[in-house]
Amino acid sequence: MAASIVRSCRFVSTVKSHRILPKSSYLRVLFHCSSSTRSGLLLSLHNRGLLKESFPEHAAQAELPDLLRSGPQTVYCGFDPTADSLHAGNLLAIIGLMHFRAAGHEVIAVLGGATALIGDPSGRSSERERLSPVTVEQNARGITESLHRLFTHHELHFSPDPSRLGRLTVLNNRSWYKDWQVLEFFSEVGRCFRMGSMLSRHSVQSRLKSAEGMSFSEFSYQLFQAFDFYRLHQIHGCRIQIGGTDQLGNIMSGHELIHRKTGEEVFGLTVPLVTTSMGDKLGKTAGNAVWLNPDKTSPFEFYQYFLRLPDNSVEAYLKLFTFLPLAEVEKVMEQQRRDPGKRTAHRRLAAEVTKLVHGKEGLESAKRCTNALYHSSIQALEQMSDTELQDLFREAPFHELFLDPGTTVLDACRRAQAIPEGPRGYQMIQDGGVWINHQRAANPEQVLVLGQHILTNGLSLIRVGKRNFYIIKWLSM
Repeated sequence: MAASIVRSCRFVSTVKSHRILPKSSYLRVLFHCSSSTRSGLLLSLHNRGLLKESFPEHAAQAELPDLLRSGPQTVYCGFDPTADSLHAGNLLAIIGLMHFRAAGHEVIAVLGGATALIGDPSGRSSERERLSPVTVEQNARGITESLHRLFTHHELHFSPDPSRLGRLTVLNNRSWYKDWQVLEFFSEVGRCFRMGSMLSRHSVQSRLKSAEGMSFSEFSYQLFQAFDFYRLHQIHGCRIQIGGTDQLGNIMSGHELIHRKTGEEVFGLTVPLVTTSMGDKLGKTAGNAVWLNPDKTSPFEFYQYFLRLPDNSVEAYLKLFTFLPLAEVEKVMEQQRRDPGKRTAHRRLAAEVTKLVHGKEGLESAKRCTNALYHSSIQALEQMSDTELQDLFREAPFHELFLDPGTTVLDACRRAQAIPEGPRGYQMIQDGGVWINHQRAANPEQVLVLGQHILTNGLSLIRVGKRNFYIIKWLSM
């Protein structure tokens, strides 16, 4: 994979689980009342709730704002390709880095083609399942495509002046580890670390106290992420790393390595964790991932996730997940308070995030599917593609049938296997239990009518009862 996957384009990042290091680790809430941060990018991100913590605290508050104002800086975020798609739990870090990019800073996304073979223990109660090199390479390709798609959407739909955007570089750390010998690496890098600080990391402590314990490969993970930061600092002048709150220990290790080898100051910023309404982490490991690739979570399902958020979360999510000015967020929330039934804030949130992840076409598809399923819109059904239909009614059988002259409602239902054979199926139709294209079809002998039972796109959507759907695509019409 290595050099073949190295590209230059525009930006990305990753966020993982929510682990707050103890106060003894020198971490505090980010930028509390510091006069030097009352303006500029950092204050804007802080006011949106996007920045959680900084490291090292005093240096970050004293020096980082001036550094960002002095000229374009390089910001990096890394994530391991443990799946072939990013998920909604990654979005906050990605959006945070989009803000840096929009301010003209250069950003680097590092895919952990090497470190995914080790497994990051951060935020985990057990060791990750071991992945093969082939799987990791396939996952890295999928995530690389996803990242470029996300930042293309950001550039097209959310950047008033794309010429001011900073450069994005996508790298794979396999490219710089593939030629290292293990003895050489530990001799060069390992001697810069002290066991006391490595053992003090929260991710290590929690695992050492567990029944399963921690493997040496997991324990060594922080050395590799630290070296990633060091290499990017040396080659690309990178001085800022961003990640989820569980990455603070790894960020601290990177700071330690760079400081020991160069004496220079670098900084770490974290973004908050995305959780469910029950407080559970949102992600692959928790089994509740909302994927960013459309073949894993359709634009409709993605849109519906944000549309269904609890009322008490929507304002915070508007600030975190969209690029709306805060004044506009307040206007949207005021409209919501005046008429909660319209769910103005939820619909705006779902639309903005879906457009970022899936583009305008994805948003239009999500709205078509919403109207077809929940608002019984025949027009929306007619505009839907076969793929959208199958995504929307994922559990529904899909049949491609030839339309014979004189085909009746009963014929269509039987050929779709939507009703039982014999008198019982006939009676189900007579009793009003069958709907075709959102209209009740109570006459079994009714010949199918084009424009009513068969839409202009050749579709018949049969519903039996409340939730049993069947799709017919008529051929040779």
